[in-house]
Amino acid sequence: MEGEIKNRVANSKLVTIDLDTLYPKGDRITIDISQWLFQGLIVREKEFRVQLKEHNWEQYKDKYVALYCSTDAIIPGWAYLLITTHLQSIAKYITQGTIEELDSLLLSEVIHAMDFSEFENKPVIINGCSNHPIPESSYLLLLQKLMPIARSIMYGEACSSVPLFKRSVKNRA
Repeated sequence: MEGEIKNRVANSKLVTIDLDTLYPKGDRITIDISQWLFQGLIVREKEFRVQLKEHNWEQYKDKYVALYCSTDAIIPGWAYLLITTHLQSIAKYITQGTIEELDSLLLSEVIHAMDFSEFENKPVIINGCSNHPIPESSYLLLLQKLMPIARSIMYGEACSSVPLFKRSVKNRA
């Protein structure tokens, strides 16, 4: 049919990776450890241990937890470790930092565990839209994993993508 409209995107060999679909499901929560510091600034070991022992840790069950301190206190390294001993058997994942850093670590683990063989010598588009807060570092890591194997890499949507990388003809496998 001469006037038939063809969807070139749907018929192409273009492979889309959507980090939104890889985003680990579950609640994310922060714990501000300043609540257990003397005047919000000083770790007094004995009191710190007592407060941790009396804290309700069950509220973090099956959650992704980011530990941080909202004050300018100098926190000894063992303080975060001690908190982690209380969370280890309850939380899904624990890190020190922000929710964005937590998401970055979680997605990093997912990306490192991916099998990239399906993208070998194919044009790939990294979907730029997301319903979740995907950290920029996750896109950077994904790009680095794809560059050695993909024929070309674009970012955005298939209808309006930004070219990022194209393997030269002499380097193609």
